Amino acid sequence: MNPVAKFLVFGGAVLIVLGLLWQLGGRFLPLGRLPGDISVEKENVRFYFPIVTCLVLSVVGSLVLALFRYLSK
Repeated sequence: MNPVAKFLVFGGAVLIVLGLLWQLGGRFLPLGRLPGDISVEKENVRFYFPIVTCLVLSVVGSLVLALFRYLSK
């Protein structure tokens, strides 16, 4: 099989697993509703920006990528 096709199949499988974990773990892990996430509700306007959630996901992603880089040496 072509290496690009293998990568796409593997990437799709990872996204499916992450989506299922997100659905199941969403009840226990309040990503998107963390303290510090900005939420403004006016009469007919609602603005929501999950700044703390973005920071947490960025740190976790950076740590995972650093771990992969460390283990691949």
